[in-house]
Amino acid sequence: MPTVCLLLACLRHSKAATTTDSIPFPLRSTERSDLAAIPMETTPPPPSHTDERPLVLLAQPLFPEFAAALAGRYRFALAADADAAAAAEARVLLVPGLARVTAELLGSLPALELVAATSVGVDHVDLDTCRRRGLAVTNAGAAFAADSADYAVGLLVAVLRRVAAADAFVRSGRWAADGDYPLTTKVSGKRVGIVGLGNIGALVARRLAAFGCAISYHSRSPKPAAPYKFFPAVLDLAADSDVLVLSCALTEETRHMVNREVMEALGKDGVLVNVGRGGLVDEPELVRCLREGVIGGAGLDVYENEPAVPRELFAMDNVVLSDHRAVITPESMRGALEILVANLDAFFSGRPLVSPVQL
Repeated sequence: MPTVCLLLACLRHSKAATTTDSIPFPLRSTERSDLAAIPMETTPPPPSHTDERPLVLLAQPLFPEFAAALAGRYRFALAADADAAAAAEARVLLVPGLARVTAELLGSLPALELVAATSVGVDHVDLDTCRRRGLAVTNAGAAFAADSADYAVGLLVAVLRRVAAADAFVRSGRWAADGDYPLTTKVSGKRVGIVGLGNIGALVARRLAAFGCAISYHSRSPKPAAPYKFFPAVLDLAADSDVLVLSCALTEETRHMVNREVMEALGKDGVLVNVGRGGLVDEPELVRCLREGVIGGAGLDVYENEPAVPRELFAMDNVVLSDHRAVITPESMRGALEILVANLDAFFSGRPLVSPVQL
């Protein structure tokens, strides 16, 4: 597809050396988070037992640029194709994109010690099994944080100022025929509630503070260093906000945390922005609330059953949609590769992991 080709072309043109000085980040997570795996042109050859390079099993084919950078360091085999000897030997399972890592897969790898994800969010990994077995899990750390935060702010501005709708208005010739597009509300000074003040949420807050927005947040616990008001409940945060930005991880506790009651608290002029995971929102209820005017608009980069998007949203000019693009730039891809290399090198040399996930 053109977007992927362009991305890979940019990466080939400006390939950066792999280093370990990047700060940890969530590959957003979003976390697609996360990144959709790009099939390799060829399947990795079966591991040679005379090759002294460490064996790394793949949950699905590796991104081509990642494969090229890692080929000299490790030998790879797809977990689905691994023979008994490779399955018994493998200490690392590398998870490109959002490939599902099930208890069954983990159980077939008796020597496994590390699950290395290339995404920020790890809701596609059976963390309960990892916890029980004492497996380490790493993610993309903060590699995608800046791009996701930029995108969240862009969605917020686009919804409040109806940028996409105004663009369509002009392109359709209606400016000349019907006069000016209706006035929209300002961004500066809005009360913005952020759900998840982690790597992404903290950068969203900093960017919107520069707009003069009043920032508050909900997180699993208060952040002592954060200069913003903390709300222990999402419902109360929504009631005190003009805009609700979702940038937290998807867990059993956060699934459908934004339900009708929360949207009613956000109010008829309120806007929901989601760059976290689609499952954070009760999606059918979101469609109903938008249709009924319970909330004023939404900026959505993620959906509950991607790539399926509720068709009712397509005709709503108060909704801005994108295809889980918030995390993906050539720069963030290079950052994700650096984090992955740093984690693998640290593991095989016995040093602390760079971006461990707290289980």
